[in-house]
Amino acid sequence: MYDPRALVREDTMDLSTVLERCRGGDELAWEFLVRQFQARIYGIAYHYVGNSEDARDLAQEAFIRLYQNLALCPDEKGFLPWMIRITRNACIDHLRRRSARPPAQDIAADDMPNLRSPGRNPEQLYAADSRKRLIYGALREMTDVSREIILLKDIQGLALEEIASMLNVPVGTVKSRSNRARIELAQRLALLRGELAGEGAV
Repeated sequence: MYDPRALVREDTMDLSTVLERCRGGDELAWEFLVRQFQARIYGIAYHYVGNSEDARDLAQEAFIRLYQNLALCPDEKGFLPWMIRITRNACIDHLRRRSARPPAQDIAADDMPNLRSPGRNPEQLYAADSRKRLIYGALREMTDVSREIILLKDIQGLALEEIASMLNVPVGTVKSRSNRARIELAQRLALLRGELAGEGAV
């Protein structure tokens, strides 16, 4: 006999099975899905709004939208772009309601999703934290367009075609924006490293 609690205990449950059970109204499957992706959705929201409180609210709103549209949920291969699209749309709607996109704010360590990995020693954790802060600092200084491309392509790992569909632009446009965004990120990182080196020399 099928025990639905087994789903919660099984960390290796494949996504296609989880999605199938979610569509069938399995509440435990839905809870499992939320736990699997809540940090990722929060991280996406934070990249757009730069505020931890708003990001938490938007993550909750994104999950509500996901739940309401489970019948339209694609298969395992298409789930991640679909989830990111819904989260992005929730963020864009929020920013439009505020009439302007605010500049990204400083990101506290507690706000960085998946910042710490188990099994690392203190030196490794410090190096990872420092690198993370440097990257987020550089992203904070980038243009909105470049920041979004880095978020979707390099952080979330979406394909060019998926991003093009999401942004409603040609693939070639995404590719050129991606190249410019990487150059901009490299420049921002170089400037930040230079500033930090200068501060250390004082």
